[in-house]
Amino acid sequence: MGHYEDFWYNIHDSLDKMNLREEFDKQLKKMDNQDKHRYKDTRDRWSYAHDKVVKRATKKKKVQHS
Repeated sequence: MGHYEDFWYNIHDSLDKMNLREEFDKQLKKMDNQDKHRYKDTRDRWSYAHDKVVKRATKKKKVQHS
């Protein structure tokens, strides 16, 4: 696979394993209306949304275990 295919596969795999696909899709939709994300390319947007959703989920788990 090429660089982009690896990237897309890794994003999807990570989201599926953590069951975060719905949150990821919501984050992407939210970013559609934000000026600071409007002109980013798709790869940058997906990377940002993935990192944000995973960080939020990880933080949420830590709070629940405390």
